[in-house]
Amino acid sequence: MRHTLAAALLATSMFCMPTPAMAQAMSPEEAASLRAELAALKAQVQTLEARLDAATGQPAPPPASAPAPVPAPTPPSVTAKPATEIAWKGAPEIKTADGWSFKPRGRMQIDVTSIDAPAGVTGTHGGVGTEMRRLFLGVDGKIPGGFGYRVEADLANSAVELTDVYLTYGTGPVTITAGQHKPFWSLDEQTSDLFTTMMERAAFTQAFGFERRVGLSGQYRGKTLLVQGGVFGDNANDLLADSDNAISVDGRVVWMPKFGDAQLHLGGSGHLRNINDGPAVRYAPRPFIHTTNSRIVDTGTFTASSERGLGLEAAAMVGPFHVSGEGFWQTARRPGFADPTFFGGYAEIGYVLTGGDARTYRDGNFDRLAPSRPVNAGGPGAIELNARYDYLDLNDAGIVGGRQRAIDVSVVWAPIAYVRFIANYGHLMFDDAAIGTVTGDRNYSADAFGFRTQIDF
Repeated sequence: MRHTLAAALLATSMFCMPTPAMAQAMSPEEAASLRAELAALKAQVQTLEARLDAATGQPAPPPASAPAPVPAPTPPSVTAKPATEIAWKGAPEIKTADGWSFKPRGRMQIDVTSIDAPAGVTGTHGGVGTEMRRLFLGVDGKIPGGFGYRVEADLANSAVELTDVYLTYGTGPVTITAGQHKPFWSLDEQTSDLFTTMMERAAFTQAFGFERRVGLSGQYRGKTLLVQGGVFGDNANDLLADSDNAISVDGRVVWMPKFGDAQLHLGGSGHLRNINDGPAVRYAPRPFIHTTNSRIVDTGTFTASSERGLGLEAAAMVGPFHVSGEGFWQTARRPGFADPTFFGGYAEIGYVLTGGDARTYRDGNFDRLAPSRPVNAGGPGAIELNARYDYLDLNDAGIVGGRQRAIDVSVVWAPIAYVRFIANYGHLMFDDAAIGTVTGDRNYSADAFGFRTQIDF
């Protein structure tokens, strides 16, 4: 059958060949074209014969010489990235191939709290309170050339307050930031309020006025070393007054090696601030919860030309277990008077109960508690227990602002990565309190409770 097919094809080609008379009239170009067609036809015949031999089990004849086939054009890669990508990170993040990105961001924290203090201490600010603690809305992203940006505001209060508003530049381990952002104080302060173990941070961070300020800063981030420093003015919402021209230099260094599964954190920070034309300071935190405006320990406002702060911080994380602690010394310079040095600090221990989950750490700060088995996948989410001893001493050099000690416990439940519930209890003990009871006693205790519902994107 194979030879019959070959004969048929060749016979067909004979009918298509020109007569001798026509062949004599052919030009050299036409003859070359005809020879090429015959060679292609022979190659097709050889291919058909090989297929027939493979089907019938007969050996194939040696292939005839034929021109090398012309390779087909390579199709475009199906793995090539599109010009624009949209990913989901709690909210849609849009990225382009040339380096632009854009993502909306926000957070909502709703608190229900109560404080039980002796009569006359908290007055109308005691009892049960509710609060929209934070309602942040903003955007952030990247700009080609190594630039980044964030614009965010807090809408929880009657007046809109700017939070993070800055531009960054960095293509390697060094990043420059200009705008309103956090100066470099304290592990507890640098950790986002989305990821703290307690509803409110340590008392000293509130007392010493840790807040975002407008400034220019730089950061070096290596594998085990973080160095941060900058020059800052004041909070953007306070800079409308001409007399508000304070300036500070702030820095922080963190050593953050990892040994197997153990993450270690050792750091220190420094703060130097010249108050300039507004020479008045006041150190006075709220008592554990934010819904009351009573300041049970309070230095009152006093004249100071400058202030100096020094902080030490340490933490360790091993699997579901973490410990952390800090101390901070704040000295106020008072021309013509002794300079008081106030101290605050805390020690904390925590454990994540759900298997496979742990408190995370990133770039010198604690990070998100993300459940390995969220409720939408049939799991329990992540559950964490924490206990903290918090201390603040505002008595020194003739200033009697009082001492506050607190034993705090919390339960944190994250059903999914971006939703979180916190229940807090704190037992507070006061000495030399700025607010006395109705009987005049300034040494007493109080109990506070809080519950927070939180979502972020």
